[in-house]
Amino acid sequence: MPVTAKLNHLRVAPRKVRLIADLIREKRVEDARNILNFATNKSAAILHKLLESAIASAKNNLGLEESNLVISKITVDEGPKLKRWRARARGSAFEIQKKTSHVTLILNEISPKGKAAKKIKKEMEKKEEVEKRIKAEDLVSESKEEKITKSEKPKAKPQLEINKPKTERGIRRIFRRKAL
Repeated sequence: MPVTAKLNHLRVAPRKVRLIADLIREKRVEDARNILNFATNKSAAILHKLLESAIASAKNNLGLEESNLVISKITVDEGPKLKRWRARARGSAFEIQKKTSHVTLILNEISPKGKAAKKIKKEMEKKEEVEKRIKAEDLVSESKEEKITKSEKPKAKPQLEINKPKTERGIRRIFRRKAL
């Protein structure tokens, strides 16, 4: 069941908040906490507080475990702009827009129904296939070893024949040149 936490009229420009929001999107709660703790942006501290609020409501209201929570969606929308004026040269005025943002954070519990569960199932199936192949290869190799032990084992070549230098046309090749 999703847990939603909203923060409206945040006095930071949405462009600046989105930089941090993109870092924690689709991360586990523990990972997002670490990222937000070490980010030096002003909005990182605010998003950390919002995340803690969402975690607390998930624990108290729904009884969910913190280790099973993941940030499924985080959106940063533009809020109303505060319009101010600044004096400029020759008596003119210049408009300053103080931008605000609305942040929505949605936490979901990791469950065996979503995409993550499908990935986990596929990984488990791959592991099972690999284990079956290994077992099959072991059985085949054991049966080959039994056949070899029953029949004669191939004789090893003496060391003198293996260590002999290879010669071509009576000349020992030192360098591998095409023209010789």
